[in-house]
Amino acid sequence: MATNGTGERLDEGDRLLEQQEIIGQLTDHSFVSQKEFDENYEFQSHPPPKLKQIVTNKLGKCKCSGTCVKRFIYSIFPFINIMKNYNIREDIGGDIVAGLTIGIMHIPQGMAYAMLATLKPVHGLYMSFFPVLLYFFFGSSRHISVGANSVACLMLGSAVSKGIDSLSGSAEKSGLVSLVLGNQTVNQTGSSEGNHSEYQTTESSVADDTAAVSDEELELRLQFAMSVTFLSGAIQLLMSIFRLGFITEYLSDALISGFMTGVSCHIFTSQVKHLFGVKHGRYTGVFKLVYTYRDIFKNIGTANYVTILLAVACIASLYCTSRFINQNPKLKPKMFMPVPIELIVVVLATVISYAIKLEENFDVAVVSDIPTGLPIPNARGVSRISGLIIPDAFALGIVIFSIYISMGKMLAKKHDYEVDANQELMAFGVSTIICSFFTAAAPSVALSRSIVQERVGGKTQVAGLVSCCLLLVVLLAVGPYFRTTPNCVLSSIVVVAIRGMFLQVLDLKKIWNVSSIDFFVWIVACIATVLMDVDLGLGTAVAFNIIVAMCRIQRPNACLLGHVPGTDIYIDMNFYQKAREIPAVKIFRFEQSLFFLNKEHFRTLLYKNTVNPNTLKIAQDKREKKLRKLQKKEPIIDGEVRNESAPEREHLDIELNILPDTDLDIVDVTQRNTLHVDFHTIIFDCSLWSFVDSMGVKVLKAVIGEYKAVGIKVLFANCKVGVREMFEKTKFYDTLDQSNIYVSVHDAVIHSIQAYSFKNGANISNKEGSPDEV
Repeated sequence: MATNGTGERLDEGDRLLEQQEIIGQLTDHSFVSQKEFDENYEFQSHPPPKLKQIVTNKLGKCKCSGTCVKRFIYSIFPFINIMKNYNIREDIGGDIVAGLTIGIMHIPQGMAYAMLATLKPVHGLYMSFFPVLLYFFFGSSRHISVGANSVACLMLGSAVSKGIDSLSGSAEKSGLVSLVLGNQTVNQTGSSEGNHSEYQTTESSVADDTAAVSDEELELRLQFAMSVTFLSGAIQLLMSIFRLGFITEYLSDALISGFMTGVSCHIFTSQVKHLFGVKHGRYTGVFKLVYTYRDIFKNIGTANYVTILLAVACIASLYCTSRFINQNPKLKPKMFMPVPIELIVVVLATVISYAIKLEENFDVAVVSDIPTGLPIPNARGVSRISGLIIPDAFALGIVIFSIYISMGKMLAKKHDYEVDANQELMAFGVSTIICSFFTAAAPSVALSRSIVQERVGGKTQVAGLVSCCLLLVVLLAVGPYFRTTPNCVLSSIVVVAIRGMFLQVLDLKKIWNVSSIDFFVWIVACIATVLMDVDLGLGTAVAFNIIVAMCRIQRPNACLLGHVPGTDIYIDMNFYQKAREIPAVKIFRFEQSLFFLNKEHFRTLLYKNTVNPNTLKIAQDKREKKLRKLQKKEPIIDGEVRNESAPEREHLDIELNILPDTDLDIVDVTQRNTLHVDFHTIIFDCSLWSFVDSMGVKVLKAVIGEYKAVGIKVLFANCKVGVREMFEKTKFYDTLDQSNIYVSVHDAVIHSIQAYSFKNGANISNKEGSPDEV
């Protein structure tokens, strides 16, 4: 039995009366087809321009007027507009305070993060000076803090390690040279002292400790680091030229969050040797962390207890100050600026190390010499460019820009201004390329520094200039005084800084409640990054994210629509109980554009929600064959055929399952040469189709022909201009007359009801009797 909108059962008479009422409402209205609508309102199509026309239009716009040149200069150098509107009285105070605060943070963070890139701490100071100065001229964000970033430095360090390992591997295979890496020698036969594994590439008694490796390896590291930096900047610049800023949209928030959490595991692991003073091999590739921790636990007995105590004291001081003072909601509003605990810890540890001679007396590793002055431009940035580093450079450039764009847009929205993704790509590209010639590693954006810069009152990039002045003083005069800074102190700063990245695990519950798909993207990104190397983990996460997106596009939802009484609205009957199905009409909506990826899924859902015409056609053919056999058995008495096989006919219909499986049967199927189905028309609601490709059109032609073969008519509604133009190009109207496309679903419904009512003399009948008889 049928039910009404409130779930109450209707008897047969009430059901037929309701159907008559619905049809009566619809037959009282007029309708208009898409063709008539276009003619009445003078529709004019716009064919795509030809290549010659595009080039002509572009050249026509290129007028070398003064205004055009001025606009171009302003777009390349956004700081001109910012400085024109700069209010010295209101802005200078906040910029000076923010610049000094950020400059103080740059010193310890730059030195610490340089160790992640397997470079000397001084290169971290260069990274905090040159990129900030260059970004002032080319960047459009007023609040981000450019410079050293833990994720970018770790990815750079991973690329450098692979470059060094490739050289050592080729040296082993050639058997011509002997490469000295720290205290480990790879001899001519390719054998080496120490532990082996297929993932191990190089082992050193002090691993990546830059204070103990040879000058030759330090130079190689610097060459590879600058080459990767140069190439990542070139990639960013090319992306800007070709307006490819949208590529970062493939990195979803869940992917970035999971990836950065996985990277934090690598960052922490890279600092364990400095925190404990233990030795381990250097590994790259799959299970890198597994083999690293194997070495750490194997050599834990050689740990330096003075180093451990100093690291614990530093971590406790950094965490407690940050957690209970700088982030205290009661103290924060009263503080002029956050307590520069990183700088305080570095200065105190440096003084203590110098006073009691930690390096000589307790074998504590220290930073060693820091040269004064600025580096001379050199060609290290192009000395090691090869196909080996291209994947790492591309991944580095994309990740750096993704971190920036997420932070930059957030701060821009908060302070009501815009940042142009392509302009920022150019700013980072130019800055990174120039920095590669001054031995400054690939710059990125530090989230913590950016938040601090905005919170303490920074207004514009002038804050960056102030921090550059402070860094310049350090580079020209103060740098050598940090010679005795213990490495474990810098590692402590890194470990505390990545605490927030680890805490992203707590967001998993929220992500699961919002979207289970994002949850699995996060899990895959994190686990892949932890188990593999950083670049492999990122590649795996991006591939998984794209596959998930393609699956969601390939298998969209579909539904049947019902009519809202008294309106021209049609909604999903699965969610709205008061929606009424139009008698003898199926309204099908496919909730995605129709193209080659989902064409078969479209056909499957269409048959599932309506009826499979091929199955019905086969059943009809079987029925006709058996009916012909029964007719031969009919006896003829007095020239008339006696219908003695009626029970057999009824049993045959039930056996072949071609009778309607619902109690809705208002169409007189005996008047049509078709099967016993409870509808005569299918309407496609195309409102969600932004485009249809040639494969999609082929599927539409096929299903229209299949339904036509069993007497079911197909109509279209809400077709966008692009879809109709595709129909025109593919000669779709040879299969479906253009008059069967309607402006709205309501128009198509009215047409189908009125046309069928007129054809059958406005007599809506039922196999049990007419409405009057009921």
